[in-house]
Amino acid sequence: MTEPAVSVRAMAPEEFDRWQDELAVEYAREHVSAGNWTEAEALDRAREANAALLPDGLATPGMLLLIGVLPDGSSIGRLWIGLTHPRGVPHCAFIYDIEVVADRRGQGLGRALLAAGERMARERGARALELNVFGANETAATLYRTSGYQVVTQQMRKDLLA
Repeated sequence: MTEPAVSVRAMAPEEFDRWQDELAVEYAREHVSAGNWTEAEALDRAREANAALLPDGLATPGMLLLIGVLPDGSSIGRLWIGLTHPRGVPHCAFIYDIEVVADRRGQGLGRALLAAGERMARERGARALELNVFGANETAATLYRTSGYQVVTQQMRKDLLA
């Protein structure tokens, strides 16, 4: 299967505002599902975490806030890459978020969007790219593994109340 042609462009302010709301809801949901946060606190914690990483919003230095587009100009997803690794890994960028719009999933666009982001990070000096994936998100984990990503650390948990 030929990889779809996907390029990336900078998010516009109205896209950023909408994405921030949607991102916080999804990030909160993932943390609740993983057992990290309670439902009552999750949305506030998600918003606080994102605000800490993006103190200047769309203009935060070192952050690539991108929209994936097809040759016809239609947007197919979003991608957030930090050019500085959150734990200080030298020359390693970090993917905070990647998402293909729901009605376009299963068409190879996630892999193409990931590849476009990798090119953008490499052009800006990154020699590696890292990300975290929630354990229950097997679809995403499979995408990353089949795109050449390897596990470098792994956090595990056992529920002692079950």
